[in-house]
Order: sequence, then structure tokens, then C-alpha cells
Amino acid sequence: MDLNTVAEIRDARRPAPWRPGDAWLGGGTYLFSEPQPHLRRLVDLSRMGWTPAQRHPDGSLELAATCTIAQLSGCARDLPALAAPLFEQCCRAFLASFKIWNTATVGGNLCNGLPAGPMISLTAALDGTCLLLAQDGSGRRLKVADFITGAGRKDLAEGELLRSVTLPARALSCRTAFRQVSLYGLGRSAALVIGTLDPVDHSLTVTVTAATVRPVRLWFPLPPTAAALRAAIEGAVTEGEWFDDIHGLPEWRRHMALRLAEEIRRELTEEERR
Repeated sequence: MDLNTVAEIRDARRPAPWRPGDAWLGGGTYLFSEPQPHLRRLVDLSRMGWTPAQRHPDGSLELAATCTIAQLSGCARDLPALAAPLFEQCCRAFLASFKIWNTATVGGNLCNGLPAGPMISLTAALDGTCLLLAQDGSGRRLKVADFITGAGRKDLAEGELLRSVTLPARALSCRTAFRQVSLYGLGRSAALVIGTLDPVDHSLTVTVTAATVRPVRLWFPLPPTAAALRAAIEGAVTEGEWFDDIHGLPEWRRHMALRLAEEIRRELTEEERR
């Protein structure tokens, strides 16, 4: 879609004062998908030259905000980590064409803050931490689960930039389980639940997304019973936080999230007993 109110595109490598009507341009799959009448200038990040995915000496994995879905998928194939299959599962949850895969970015998906954003699901489940850069050059770090505060809402100040998301080595070493459901065979995720089991201390995390307006990540020092897991989810998600749109009613999303979470609990705890 043409953005006929945009009068200028600025290269992000050339610093300039942020002004009203500015927006960061990564892949642009959302920006150009619908009218944006409030925008006057796009600040293009595509030439920043950030390494899409970088493994650090401590074993953590840093994903640049400009890392495309195609690049993430390719990186995961060579990632020597137990959690590597989860990357491809979340990439496939886009149900998008190769054109979108080669354009859409990890950072864009997070900054849209949509409940069904699969990069939110992936990075929240793997205990990801966002690096946010302000216009004055200062930075701050924030967990992905705290960065997304509601449907389309995130803890991002005016002009602030999501630079990268770092996934810790401990999370990458976990066994994972993935469940996703939608109303239609090729529909948007209505509930997406991810479980991780730590091989060191046997703790379990269950992360609920798509069914809720924000990612809900629950940590259990030891795998809980079915009743304890259900109670924890219902205690963490208020009635108004079950998402409601054309892709699923809140009651159905709640039911499916609880069902998928229990499937994940059984899968990971049964593997643990073997």
C-alpha cells in the first residue's frame, strides 16, 4: 500500500533529531499493509549492517531487530541447541509466503505487539531480553514478557528503538514442546503455548500467547500437577486478558490454552520419567 503522507525516508545511519510523524522502518510488512495517515517520515534500518543472529561466548544468542524470518529459520538449522526446533515451529506459525519470510523482521513482529505474533511467542518462551536504545544514546534491557503489555501495546518510548533480543544459553539448552491452534486450517493463531524443561534443575516454564493480550510466562521449580498448572494459568490471566477478536472468542481461547498447556505438561514430564 502506498503511504501518501510520507514525504521523506531517512537513512538510520545518519543521525538526525526525532520528530513527530517519524517511524522506524525494518521490513515494512506491517507499515505498508494498511493506511498510516499519522506518518511523515520513515527512518530506514535496512542498511545498518547488524548481524542477523550472533552466538556469544557465553552461549547466548542475540537476534538483531532486522533479522528476517528467513534468516532466523536458516540460523536455527545450524544451531547446536536442544531448543533449535522451536525456532522453525514459530517461523511456520506465521503461515506466510516466502516473500513475507524474506522481508518481515523479528523486531517488527515484537514491536507490533500483536497477540498472535510468533516471534513474541518464541522469544518470551526462551526468556529473551530486549535491548532498547533511546534517542539520547542510552540503553535499557527488558524481558520480552514485560516488553509486551497488551494487544498492540509495548513498553517503548517515543523514538526508542528495539536493537536486539538476546536468548540465554540456559534457555537454549532446554527441551521444548510446542502447541498451536486456530479456527481455520490456515488461520491466525488463536492459542499458542510453549513449554520448556530445564535439563539442569528440571524446572518447567509454560508460556501462553495468542490466546492472551500479552505473553504469560509461568515458571515452576518442578513440573506441576495438572490442577496446579491450571490454577497457575487462571491466576495469572485476568478475565479481561483473554483476547477477543474474529479469530476466536475469549472462552474458547481460554479452553484451548488450558488444554494445550496440559498436553505440554504431559509431554515434557513423560519424557523426563523415561
